[in-house]
Amino acid sequence: MPCAPRRKALVWSSAVVAAALLLSACTAPSPVADTSTDVPFRSCSEVACAGTLGGARYEILMPATWNGTLLLYSHGYRNAQPIPPSFAPVQTSAEPAPGWGEGERVVGDALLAEGYALAGSSYASNGWAVEDGIAAGEQLVGFFRENVADPKRIYAWGDSLGGLITAELAERHPDWVSGSAPLCGALAGLVPNMDLALDVAYGVRELLVPGLKLTGFRSYEESVSQFEVAAKKVVAAASDVKGGGTAKVLVIAALADAPLATKTYDGSSLQSQVKASVEGILTALGFGTFGRYDIEKRLGGNPSSNTTTDYAYRFTEEDKRRIDSVTPGATVKYVARLATGEPVAADSAARAKAKGLGDPQGALGTPMVTLHTYADPLVIVQNESWYASRAAARGSDAVARLVRLVTVPPRSFPEKPGAPYGAGHCNFTVSSRVGIIKVLDDWVREGTYPGAVSVAEAFGAGSGLQPDVQVPAWPAGGPGPTSP
Repeated sequence: MPCAPRRKALVWSSAVVAAALLLSACTAPSPVADTSTDVPFRSCSEVACAGTLGGARYEILMPATWNGTLLLYSHGYRNAQPIPPSFAPVQTSAEPAPGWGEGERVVGDALLAEGYALAGSSYASNGWAVEDGIAAGEQLVGFFRENVADPKRIYAWGDSLGGLITAELAERHPDWVSGSAPLCGALAGLVPNMDLALDVAYGVRELLVPGLKLTGFRSYEESVSQFEVAAKKVVAAASDVKGGGTAKVLVIAALADAPLATKTYDGSSLQSQVKASVEGILTALGFGTFGRYDIEKRLGGNPSSNTTTDYAYRFTEEDKRRIDSVTPGATVKYVARLATGEPVAADSAARAKAKGLGDPQGALGTPMVTLHTYADPLVIVQNESWYASRAAARGSDAVARLVRLVTVPPRSFPEKPGAPYGAGHCNFTVSSRVGIIKVLDDWVREGTYPGAVSVAEAFGAGSGLQPDVQVPAWPAGGPGPTSP
């Protein structure tokens, strides 16, 4: 299967899973006993359910009959400036539910029908706006409490960068975040994810585009120009089998442990895997160029480094066989070339400051259920392993409060319309999105631990949920384990 695990997985053994199930009954917060299904509130005819708070647009949606639970949604990454290839205007709309700001109402409508109140906002800035996202969530909850009602429960949830913001809110505010659900979240935080973006850009520079600028862009336009130059070279190299370009593309993709399938390409053939690798590389290059420009402006310097990275440890035997099947001996040849390049050192002050732009510690005081697609080319599923390692370092209480769910794509699917689930960034079915809220609510309100049977029932058929999938460990940087 093209989406089979590519690396030694970080998974709980049967004994640890059993222990976590037992501990959850002892260490998770007591169920919220309130079973009200018709909680009074001030309606939107009395309250401004849309407006601006702290420079961010917000929107609140109330059901006809409220169950007392508020769902606080944090949206994903929004580009700070128009990006290639379309250079479409940036988004600034409020987002009370996934897709709501773009006119996709099905998830929001389904949750409203279940009696949930929905709230979400834009952030005061776009880009890697974690601090602004946290502030927006805090302000919106305060506004809701003061003007609409005092919720019986508040569940924080969000996609991608919003998943990272969700984790930060949950760790910072266990007093009012009753439970949380980061979806396709960048749970390793800014530094590890941007280090991986640097790895990809470094690989492109050493193997395809000598002189490619990696950090310190003088302007946004320069960062976009560097991306466009590199993107053309990557696309051209992918079809250059005889000249070694195809093997180089596979080598660069392996540096970030990029999946061999995406929403468009199922990875069922080598050709499909190469196309998926190109998509993963271009995605990382975007964050490594115009995305990096925004981040370095926020931090006053480059937070990324590869000075201690030994790229030889990024390649499994399966990787080597695949690459060498295209160009014999290519793995050894190109890894040796990577080792001779000039590494990039981080600005120490910027790297330290970057912790404030998302660095969750796994310090969970209330239940968290995460959801990720297995083949995510933007926020790799290994973010889940990183966060689980941090929770484990916090002890049994944190482990008992964390449940990780993963959806896996079908073995094959057409390029159009693409994967129905499991491959692509945040590519979940509607039933999965609604189901994860039910799973979290049952855990928080009734004390029902999210076991395989109850989760499958909540998600329904056709979600791609695979409870026994092994989530790979974070890409290695040397002979020892990469430590969060």
